Amino acid sequence: MGETYTLITGAASGFGRCLALRLAPNRNLLLADVAAERLETVRQACAQPDRHLAWTRDLNELKGLGDDLAAFLAAKKVAVDHFIHSAGLFGIQLARAEELSFVRRIFNVNLFSAMEIIRPLVQKRVNQGALRSITFISAIGSRLGGKGYSVYAASKGAVNAMSLSLAVELAPAVRVNAVLPGTVETDMNRDHFANADFAASMQAIHPLGFGRPEDVADAVEFLASDRARWITGQEIVVDGGRWARKAPAMG
Repeated sequence: MGETYTLITGAASGFGRCLALRLAPNRNLLLADVAAERLETVRQACAQPDRHLAWTRDLNELKGLGDDLAAFLAAKKVAVDHFIHSAGLFGIQLARAEELSFVRRIFNVNLFSAMEIIRPLVQKRVNQGALRSITFISAIGSRLGGKGYSVYAASKGAVNAMSLSLAVELAPAVRVNAVLPGTVETDMNRDHFANADFAASMQAIHPLGFGRPEDVADAVEFLASDRARWITGQEIVVDGGRWARKAPAMG
């Protein structure tokens, strides 16, 4: 078996970028994103940049995705031991105005691309049996209702459901978990935070206030480590207490 790498999708920004910088000192990283220049900037910002690889790929384009990854691994003579699916599209669209193209983009990046990537990673002839964990970046929105969020929430809810079945199917060799962040300002939602009313409303429903990408990275780093060797099939909520506010009152 060649050297093993942790694959991070969406590595050019947001949670993916934060994870890359966090994990780089101690792991070989395979960084994936559609934005080639930003991806290379992140790779160069990582500790020991020469040990990390960049794979430029549009995850909205599903055709040939799995084959492209298999070819990349073969060309570099490497394997993937941990897969972190951080790539994601966020969007708000009311049901009366939903467009199929919008739905497809959200599901392609948030869900279907992960399926296409996992397929070669669990094939021994492609990945040499190296895979040890899969961690999905989901969203607390998959558990909460919100006006205009139906497509985005559905895509993340599907990710949660997929992670449960994969945790059973791929055990004991591979652990599979999902991390459900609350509202954290990233490149994906920065325009929403620019709206003062939105920011104030979100702040009010998080008992611990807004989180930072680093808070999510802490949970993902743990799940992709040997310290989480007995944890699989879990949805780890990292949301500053937002979900707790939705729990029914006791007594």
